[in-house]
Amino acid sequence: MLELHDAPLAPLTTFRLGGPATRLVTATTDAEVVAAVREADADGTPLLVIGGGSNLVIGDKGFAGTALRIATSGFDLVGTTLELAAGEVWTDAVARTVEAGLAGVECLAGIPGSAGATPIQNVGAYGQEVSATITEVIAYDRRAGETVTLGNEECAFSYRHSRFKADPERYVVLRVRFALEDADGLSAPVKYAETARALGVEPGDRVPLTQARETVLKLRAGKGMVLDAEDHDTWSAGSFFTNPILSDADFAVFHARVKERLGEDAVPPAYPAGEGRTKTSAAWLIDKAGFTKGYGSGPARISGKHTLALTNRGEATTEDLLVLAREVVAGVREAFGVTLVNEPVMVGVGL
Repeated sequence: MLELHDAPLAPLTTFRLGGPATRLVTATTDAEVVAAVREADADGTPLLVIGGGSNLVIGDKGFAGTALRIATSGFDLVGTTLELAAGEVWTDAVARTVEAGLAGVECLAGIPGSAGATPIQNVGAYGQEVSATITEVIAYDRRAGETVTLGNEECAFSYRHSRFKADPERYVVLRVRFALEDADGLSAPVKYAETARALGVEPGDRVPLTQARETVLKLRAGKGMVLDAEDHDTWSAGSFFTNPILSDADFAVFHARVKERLGEDAVPPAYPAGEGRTKTSAAWLIDKAGFTKGYGSGPARISGKHTLALTNRGEATTEDLLVLAREVVAGVREAFGVTLVNEPVMVGVGL
């Protein structure tokens, strides 16, 4: 294992923000990951697990403890069964499944980060979520002190949530298994309306896998959601806030606030989210509350391509980012009575 002290963490995140770690360990095998976790737990040392760093907001003071960077590799495809090591680059893995002619994750192309993070966040975009294809997650259980295999139901997946996210100090993901589909080179049925429109098909239709992947990449790039070192609109964590899910009663109150603020003809986005629950759009809320694309005058601003992304324009600090995030949360709450929740994991800071 590679070990560094007083090691910068900002370069390991897509925000390029955050102070140093007391100690940074890079593990390239599952055994090294487990050994580093066990050592930290035995010593009572705080532990921060880092994969692709695409969902992290690290405080300017850094992390007083051991940061464990998981850099394991492994892409094992047998028939339609795929096993990925936690350190595999997710977007590369998606590209390889498309090349293999297998459907199920093609609309998750371009999402930055590592494979091990996908079950934690139940990563999803453009009508697909990893929970639909994950069969098992192999993880080190810090409480039990052993490696365990959790089936899909045991992972307790829900919108941008899972058992791993609910209990972040317990599990360290080592490998993820997926069941993909051989649809003769075609995608899974297209579910997302925006994707269907871009493809020129109806929801439920299938298209060639490469066409689905390329279309999603173009849609993401147009919103600054594909990493580009030269484009500060991509110096972000992608969507900074989750889409609010409201009870029927809360949605009715929200709907009334929308009409009061925007006029009787105003209709907010609404999507079924289970019995008695409706999901609305965080991006719509942010925009209608007055935080439009490019909002801000400091080193942290809303993306010029998408209101849901907060960005580092190159010289920002984490505190600059948090000041902007808090302003957005307060503004949306004042305008519509809805409290936005951050999607990235906060390390040493909070809203």
